[in-house]
Amino acid sequence: MKPATAAAKLDVYLPATPPEFRAGPITREQLDELQRNPPQWLADLRRDGPHPRNVVAARLRVSNSGLARGGVTEALTTAEIQALAADPPEWLVRERESLAEVRAEERRLQERRA
Repeated sequence: MKPATAAAKLDVYLPATPPEFRAGPITREQLDELQRNPPQWLADLRRDGPHPRNVVAARLRVSNSGLARGGVTEALTTAEIQALAADPPEWLVRERESLAEVRAEERRLQERRA
C-alpha cells in the first residue's frame, strides 16, 4: 500500500514520518508489525504529534468540517490541542455544541426507527 494509506491506518501525519517510511510501498505484514510493535518514532508521533485532521478533530470533540470552519487547516501537536482545549476559542465552543446537537438528533432518529 502507499505510505499515505499506511499513515492513515496508523493515525499519523505522513509528512512527520521518517523518510524511509515515505520512500516506498508498505506491505500488510509491515503495517501489522508497526501496529503490534511500534518503533520509537511511531510512539512519539502518536503521543506528541503533529496529528492528522481526524485525530485533531476527535481530540477537540468536533467534526473535521468544524475544524475547517474554525480555520484549523494544519496538523497540530498534542501541546497545541491541549492549549486549545484548555482555553477554547468561540469557534471551538460553537462547533462542540453543534456536534453535540447533531449526535443527539441522530440518536433520537435511531431510537424512533427502533
